[in-house]
This record gives sequence, C-alpha cells and structure tokens, in this order.
Amino acid sequence: MVNTADTMFIMLSAALVMLMTPGLALFYGGMVRSKNVLGTIMQSFVILAVISVEWILWGYSMAFGPDIGGVTGTLDWFGLSGVGLSPFAGYSESIPHLAFMIFQGMFAVITPALITGAFAERMKFSTFLLFTILWVTLVYNPICHWVWGVGGWIRNLGALDFAGGTVVHISSGSSALAAALLVGKRKGYGTEPMHPHNLPITILGAALLWFGWFGFNAGSALSCGPLAVNAFVTTHAAAAAAALTWTIVEWIYRGKPTTLGTVSGAVAGLVGITPACGFVGLTAALIIGIVAGVLCYFAIVIKTKLGYDDSLDVVGIHGVGGTWGLWLPAFLRTRPSMRPAQTAFSSAIQANWASRPSRLL
Repeated sequence: MVNTADTMFIMLSAALVMLMTPGLALFYGGMVRSKNVLGTIMQSFVILAVISVEWILWGYSMAFGPDIGGVTGTLDWFGLSGVGLSPFAGYSESIPHLAFMIFQGMFAVITPALITGAFAERMKFSTFLLFTILWVTLVYNPICHWVWGVGGWIRNLGALDFAGGTVVHISSGSSALAAALLVGKRKGYGTEPMHPHNLPITILGAALLWFGWFGFNAGSALSCGPLAVNAFVTTHAAAAAAALTWTIVEWIYRGKPTTLGTVSGAVAGLVGITPACGFVGLTAALIIGIVAGVLCYFAIVIKTKLGYDDSLDVVGIHGVGGTWGLWLPAFLRTRPSMRPAQTAFSSAIQANWASRPSRLL
C-alpha cells in the first residue's frame, strides 16, 4: 500500500539529488580555466536532459527490469511500459513504482556527470555526447542491475552498497581513469599554470553537493524512518570529518591549508560514506571520513607521479573514496534495529548481514 509520507520523502529526495548535478557543474566550473567554464558547466547541464530521456526510454528497464542471467534487465519496461503508480514489491511496498524510477533516474544523471571532471577542457561536445550515451547504456545500466536489480549477480552475493559506492563512485572513478588515459593530457599540462579561475563558484557547488547528498543517501532508505535518519546523520558526520582531516593533512604536508582542499575533503567524505551510511553508526562514520580525507588527499598528490591528467581529481576522490567506503561495512555493523532489512534492497543483503559477527561502532 502506498504511504503518502514515504512517497513525499522520495520525491523530495529525488529533487535534492537532481540539484546535485547543477551543483557539480558549479563545483567543476570554478576549477577550470576561465576559457572553459561555460563548456564545463554545459556538460553537466546537458547530461541532466540527455540521461533523463535515456532513463525513461531504456535505461530504467535495463537497470531494474526483469532479470536476464544476473547481468542486465530486459527491455520489457521500454518507455516505462508497466511502470505505474502502484508499488513494486521488488524494491518498495510503500511508494509508487514511478517514484522509485525517478529517484534512481537522478543517480543515473549525476554518475556520468562525475566523469566529465577527468577529461575537462579537452573533449569535443559531439564526442562527449556520444561517449555519455554509450557509457550509461553499456556500463552504468548493467552495473546498476548487478548491484541493485532483482536477480543481479552482485546483489545475490549479498553486496553491502547502500547508496552507490559501486554503482556511482567506483564506476565513475574507474571510467574517469580510463577516459583520462585515452584522451591524453591537456596541452601545456605540467608546463603551464592551470589554476582554478573562480573558487567561490566551486565553494557554492560543493555546498549544493553537500546539501543534495542528504537526499542521495537518506533517500536510499526508501522510507521516512529511522534508517533514513541514520543515513542522514552519518553522511553529515563523515563529510565534516573528512573536510577537517584534509585541511590538517594539507596544512602539515604543504605548510598551509587551502580553500579548494577543504571543499575537496568534504566531497571525499561524502563519497566515502555513501555505500556505508545505512549500515554504520556515528563512530564508524567519523572513521570513514577521517581515512577518506587522508587517502583521497594523497591519491591526488601522487597522480602527477603516475603520469595521468585527471583534470578535476575524479579518480582520487570518487574512485579511491568510493572503494574505501564500500570496503568498511564488511567489518562494521550498526545496532540490530538499523539492519538493512528495512531497505528496499534487503533480500540478499539481509542474509549476508545476519551471517556476520557483530562489530558495533
């Protein structure tokens, strides 16, 4: 039966996640050189349109439709055929199927937008559009089905990925590395200054990301209850801890803290807590944030030594931070009342969760 409070909560969460993509546009736009700011912002904004249409036509069906061998969904729901206002028990029994679809659609939008930071300032618009559509169709949709779709092979293994460590951050981080290596370095990279042109815009974008991330993580509980509260609070704690940690580490390593470092640390903490926010308590969230701040900082420090040009540090923050956050829930668990049986993605996760020894943090 549809619950109006849960439905409103998911609609608001979807709106918050939608706001993250324009926020990301500002976050990235402030970090590039002035001659490339409009092109960088345009990439994120047009993704909001392109992927929304793709998701409605075939993306949602591939990601969450009837299973084909644990690898992908069928096209039975092409154009949202059969996706209506009644609940779909495979994911939630208290919200309309259409509400779940649009909430997940906002995840599909922001994930390829994250990758654009790796090849910023050096890809033609037409090439970018083709890459985005192909990547979402061939990479994002199947991975989403593997982890969250009913019958997905990773879901059946009992994967603990509350809000997108694998689906969003590891997929975008690893793809960003591949894209940066394939496209090559920017002209003048390593010999010409490439300083951010407008850090206040970046700070505003980071603030919008932090704000929207509450919908991203808390909304993944798919109901307005204790689990959503836990995800909300742990999200904030990890972001704050990582921002502070990055600032301190940079201060020690470079002799002074920077504004860009502090906001990058906050994003690293948000990334790190995403897969774990519904599974851990506050102490673990602080640990995740602290370690994410350290790991992601040094991942960015060493990128030049490794010889790749990740323009806006997608690999170091999303790839490294997402991997760290995904790993920790296997060793930490929250109190029994907060077990992920309360989530829509509970069937395989619950069995895996119950078999693990309790390590309460």
